[in-house]
Amino acid sequence: MLHPLLTAPRRLGLYLLVWLVPTALLVAVPVLTYPPGWRSILLVVVPLAVLYAFVCLAAWYPCQANPPGTPLLRLIGIQLGAAAASTVAWLLLGRGWSLVIARWRPGVLEAYDRMLPLLALAGVFLYLLAAAACYLHLAREASHDAERQALEAQVVAREAELKALRAQMDPHFLFNALNSVSALVGTDPQGARRMCEQLAGFLRGSLELDRAERIPLSKELALVHAFLQIERVRFGDRLKFVSEIDEAAASIEVPPLLLQPLVENALKHGIAHLVDGGTVTVQAKRRGGTVYLVVDNPIDPDRPPSRGLALGLENVRRRMQTTYGERALVVVDHKPQRFRVELRIPLEVAPA
Repeated sequence: MLHPLLTAPRRLGLYLLVWLVPTALLVAVPVLTYPPGWRSILLVVVPLAVLYAFVCLAAWYPCQANPPGTPLLRLIGIQLGAAAASTVAWLLLGRGWSLVIARWRPGVLEAYDRMLPLLALAGVFLYLLAAAACYLHLAREASHDAERQALEAQVVAREAELKALRAQMDPHFLFNALNSVSALVGTDPQGARRMCEQLAGFLRGSLELDRAERIPLSKELALVHAFLQIERVRFGDRLKFVSEIDEAAASIEVPPLLLQPLVENALKHGIAHLVDGGTVTVQAKRRGGTVYLVVDNPIDPDRPPSRGLALGLENVRRRMQTTYGERALVVVDHKPQRFRVELRIPLEVAPA
């Protein structure tokens, strides 16, 4: 793998700019201790400092081959050996450079010999410092990878849960619809036939949305209308339906068949128990950053309790939380003669 600084010229430029600090120290210390040779010191130290900046880049490769988690003694031995080898090679190159410069400027070799202990100590220290920076970068990348994997696992888990909830909802609806057809076969064969045809159309429309994560609210309401047309075959004039949809809310996207379980509950646990039937009202309105979806229906206070109502609501509640997070709410208002469910959907949701 190529060194991360070599793949980004801007980072490499910043690295060389930071390297001016040790270069200044390498120049300042010998100049202060041996002022007469400052010109010779500059001719030797500045090129060597620039050269060692690139030598220290090689610290990346032993660090990458021995990442965090390597046994400590092995890690110390490898890094000290690499530091010593790099420093010796650097000093030998410095000696050769001094011999070349000494042909034109006497005194360079004397200045280099004076600086040799300082250069050796600085070489080991700077290499180990570069290795520590590489390990910090590797630890940061490992942390980002772990975070990304955790987020990917969370997304996969949410998708699996949504698919499980959808799989649970579809057979439940189909079971209820087939029961309705069965009830009509003996009393109204023509009505049962119409209901089967409408049910086929509804299922065809819902299957087209099987792979869609979100659909416009207007399309969701069209599915609700299709479902109610199926049920009108059974309920007749006892079933009435009113929709109050704000234009600002009609274009928002919601999970497919989010309202259908609520409307189904309104019929099964509300309208079906009333002799004169009633009106199912669906409302959608947008207020600020929240969309409110409401399903309201009359109920018979003396009807027997039903476990299916709680299952349908729990399914919707879990789909809401899985899709939108904790900011989404399902508010149930259960009064003696009315039953109202309100879904509060946040418009700005951070992606998973």
